[in-house]
Amino acid sequence: MDEEQASRIGERLRSARRQRGMSLRNLAGLAGVSVGYLSMVENGRRLLDRSSHITAFAEALQIAPSELTGQPFAPADPHTSAAHEAIPALRLTLMGIAMASPPDRRPPRVPAAVLAERVERANRLYHAAEYGTLAAGLPVLLADLHAAAEAAVGDARRALLKLLADAYHPACTLLLKNLGYTDLAFIAVTRASEAIAELDDPVYSALSGFFHTHVLMSAGSPTQALAQATAAANTLEAHLTSPDAHALLGELHLISATSLTQDRQRPGKARAAEVRGHLAEAANLAGRTGETRAWHLNFGPTNVGIHQVSLNTDLGLHGEAVTAGGGVHPEALQQAPGRQAAFHADLGRSLSHLRGREAEAVAALLMAEEIAPQRIHANAPVRNTVEFLTDRQLPAHAARDLRGLAHRIGLPL
Repeated sequence: MDEEQASRIGERLRSARRQRGMSLRNLAGLAGVSVGYLSMVENGRRLLDRSSHITAFAEALQIAPSELTGQPFAPADPHTSAAHEAIPALRLTLMGIAMASPPDRRPPRVPAAVLAERVERANRLYHAAEYGTLAAGLPVLLADLHAAAEAAVGDARRALLKLLADAYHPACTLLLKNLGYTDLAFIAVTRASEAIAELDDPVYSALSGFFHTHVLMSAGSPTQALAQATAAANTLEAHLTSPDAHALLGELHLISATSLTQDRQRPGKARAAEVRGHLAEAANLAGRTGETRAWHLNFGPTNVGIHQVSLNTDLGLHGEAVTAGGGVHPEALQQAPGRQAAFHADLGRSLSHLRGREAEAVAALLMAEEIAPQRIHANAPVRNTVEFLTDRQLPAHAARDLRGLAHRIGLPL
């Protein structure tokens, strides 16, 4: 047992119980455990590591599970829980494999093409929002790629370094960001930048800047995020030598717009104008590239349309978001159900703010969940919208559906 971890969790549990004015017996009864077990947890003699117990205590205390565990936790969905359970192994891998450190294993005896297919599969799992399966497989994949790169020389090494960067982006970085592990996402982009530094390739350096932008935004620093995206775009604009580079520039405009929506220090009208400017640039680039899968992403006209909905939603322009959604066909991104789900989730978020359209909002959220449940169950804005809708007058069928969704994402009602 990790005694330090048990002690920390026990202290958090005792503090939360006392703040609620509950006795040991009352909390034990509500959570369905014995008083003796609860006492041992609070005193650090038992580690609170079962998701069912964490959920029970959190529900009884009416707090988030993360207040007990000290880390993101999504117990209601067993598949999403599997992703969180795989994080300790992934954390150790990220901490242990730097380009300057020798690998702890022999390189895999397979052709580079086999490793490339494994990287492609990891990114497919990310876009399919199969977070549990992806998280479980990432430690071995990253370790194998690191060992293979360290054993190679010349062009073979450069090819493996690019594969290593592709494994970190987006399969690892965005997975960790979406699950709420911003610190680990930062380690992932740092590991990728170590590999990219050796490549001395300005386009890959811009790619690294794009993913750093995601992490900075997740960490709550939109100003730094926008500066990072701007610097990456400036670097890339001098090296637009391929369709993939144009697609990456388009992605940088989209992430710049997203960063702006979160920068509350800018005046609202100016912020909206800048967002529209980046959207227009991205739309122009998408008209040139068409739908792409460059960099294991999904840049193209459809993704620009999806961003029109999400950006207007984040700006609070809910009517404009719903209107923009009418012209978007997310099903065009057949290989990216995660992006399809994001579209329906953002549409539902905006619909929830339009009087009389709350039932449509619930339907949109359910559609998002049906397409990519693990992504939606781990999505904080969706949770906030579900909580918001519980206070609104809904038709009976919509209220019943909303209660079911709340249960599945772990919200006690």
